[in-house]
Amino acid sequence: MRRGLWVAIAVVVVVVLAGLLVFGSYVTAKNQMVAKQEAVHEEWSQVDVVLQRRADLIPNLVATVKGYAQHEETVFGDVDKAREALLGAHDPQSKIQANGQLDGALGRLLAISENYPNLKADQNFLALQDQLEGSENRIAVERRRYNETLRDYNTFIRQFPNSIWAGVAGFQPDNAYFQASEGSRQAPQVKF
Repeated sequence: MRRGLWVAIAVVVVVVLAGLLVFGSYVTAKNQMVAKQEAVHEEWSQVDVVLQRRADLIPNLVATVKGYAQHEETVFGDVDKAREALLGAHDPQSKIQANGQLDGALGRLLAISENYPNLKADQNFLALQDQLEGSENRIAVERRRYNETLRDYNTFIRQFPNSIWAGVAGFQPDNAYFQASEGSRQAPQVKF
């Protein structure tokens, strides 16, 4: 009888210890997933800030170009629509798509300056162009950081045993990566 009691106690102790290990593993993994998810949100907010900075520069740039190139209304309209789409987007995926549209529209707007030598020499235009270039550099840096943080989060929740705990806790992979825009995938045509 005593031997059976000791065996039962040993089994209960082993089961309790195993339960504590499993629970501890779950809590640790969940806390790490929360931290990584918050890092993704933080990096996205940095991307959002630099996208907003660029969007704030655009009306001044358009106004300056309009002073020299009044008959380029199609390009101005495209820039306005793309900027509004970016400002109206609420989730990372739609902002990423709107950003791609804005990149293309801005490229066409800046290409206009090649046809207007006085515009290319305008100090206000040059200052705005420098600020826009600085914003583009910041956007590139923040997009890279965001993609790296998102990759780290996705990798963590897909690894075993974290994938089990992610499923239990409701964490899902996020695929809202920044990618090269369609226009940048084609080499420019150079004609002499």
